[in-house]
Amino acid sequence: MKNYLTIAALAAGMSSTAAYAGGHANDVTLQLQWVTQAQFAGYYVALDKGFYEEEGLNVTILPGGPDIAPPQVLAGGGADVMLNWMPSALAAREKGLPVVNIAQPFTSSGLMLTCWKDTGIESVEDFRGKTIGVWFFGNEYPFLSWMSQVGIPTEGGEDGVTVLKQGFNVDPLLNREADCISTMTYNEYGQVLDAGVDPDELVTFKYEEQGVATLEDGIYALEENLEDPVFVDKMVRFVRASMRGWRYAEENVDEAAEIIIENDETGAQSEAAQARMMGEIAKLTAGGSGALDVAAYERTVATLLAGGSDPVISMEPEGAYITMITDQALQ
Repeated sequence: MKNYLTIAALAAGMSSTAAYAGGHANDVTLQLQWVTQAQFAGYYVALDKGFYEEEGLNVTILPGGPDIAPPQVLAGGGADVMLNWMPSALAAREKGLPVVNIAQPFTSSGLMLTCWKDTGIESVEDFRGKTIGVWFFGNEYPFLSWMSQVGIPTEGGEDGVTVLKQGFNVDPLLNREADCISTMTYNEYGQVLDAGVDPDELVTFKYEEQGVATLEDGIYALEENLEDPVFVDKMVRFVRASMRGWRYAEENVDEAAEIIIENDETGAQSEAAQARMMGEIAKLTAGGSGALDVAAYERTVATLLAGGSDPVISMEPEGAYITMITDQALQ
């Protein structure tokens, strides 16, 4: 499992009155999980359309990247809130970093494995003896938990899978370095198709359909900061404006894609690709108010606990989420 000693050390070093990045009552710094793209459209739309400004907020959005672990940024005081997958957040919490889910814009998972059909993979059992690309930085937890539940070792060999630490691209599949790779419905799967691969050449395994989906892209803050009424008020306004941004992005896919491109300093993405991504993202946020579905939280925890001899988390979390922020924001 991923070692969170760095996070634990940072957590241990935090003072009893942890300072957060946006110390001012109206300043908010948000750390994204990845680079600027439609996965985060709700926040960029809220910024562009003035929804944050209408709430009296000055919001700074920090893009992520392959070497940026949002929990570490939060622990170090570099952001007020972060976006994180729940497995990563709960693992960090158990390691000593008291992160708390304050809102959950994504209601379902877009994570899946995409495999070459000609490898003979038709079912999960066929993973044995194969090489599978997996993202790390906390993104490995759903996969490791899944394999543990179905009794497939992840140390290689004929009976297990060889885990390839996958970069954030689809090259391992295209280059036949892996039989399967991790993909998101809204991103990497489209990249595989863009590379000229026919969908009929592929077989996919969606985590949702396998019953091992865990919550993704939640909004998290440090527990200590949530004891400050000023900070709580700021988060209520932030969540309310962010959810307005998400609703607008869902209803205006092309405009949301344009806003993403305007905010992408790398210039490496096309508006068409972002519009396609936004269309898929809208399926994952549709119907959500931002309030955490407690049943979905409990399913996530159960999945992570069901990890055999090496579970993602070893005990039922306590205090890992609050509804106070969304209760007020959605009034």
